[in-house]
Amino acid sequence: MYTLNDLERINQVLVPLKETADRERQAIWGLTGYIDTPHIDAYNKVCVEKARMLKTLKEQSLLPYSNVEVISEVLMIKFKTAKSAQVCEYNDEQYQCRFAPLKLSKSGKIVRKWAKYWLKLLPNGSVDVQWQNEVKEIWPEYFIIRTVEG
Repeated sequence: MYTLNDLERINQVLVPLKETADRERQAIWGLTGYIDTPHIDAYNKVCVEKARMLKTLKEQSLLPYSNVEVISEVLMIKFKTAKSAQVCEYNDEQYQCRFAPLKLSKSGKIVRKWAKYWLKLLPNGSVDVQWQNEVKEIWPEYFIIRTVEG
């Protein structure tokens, strides 16, 4: 079980990890081949733990579900068969269906599992950055590609 104090503690841990991970991302930009990324990996691990905490706290009704979660769930139900990059309208707002590779084969050439999520579009057609950041906070595992073991 998690408490709101656990959430505050993990938020304090995330700040320096994000700064180090961002510096590591800048340092490896453009490099190819196998690259060791311990800071990015540590940051991703804490982000996933925070998402688990948030989910548990919301299930216990200690925190309310966000607008992004509620609308995303409605869109998942209403537009089950939406294709990648398809734009759908809900409550006079436009949302774009996106897929991200979630699990890869051992060779890394075949996507074994896809993550489906929705991004809100602004009237000019660009993605709402605040919405996108919240999606990444709620479901960070969608943005961490893993290979299938075994």
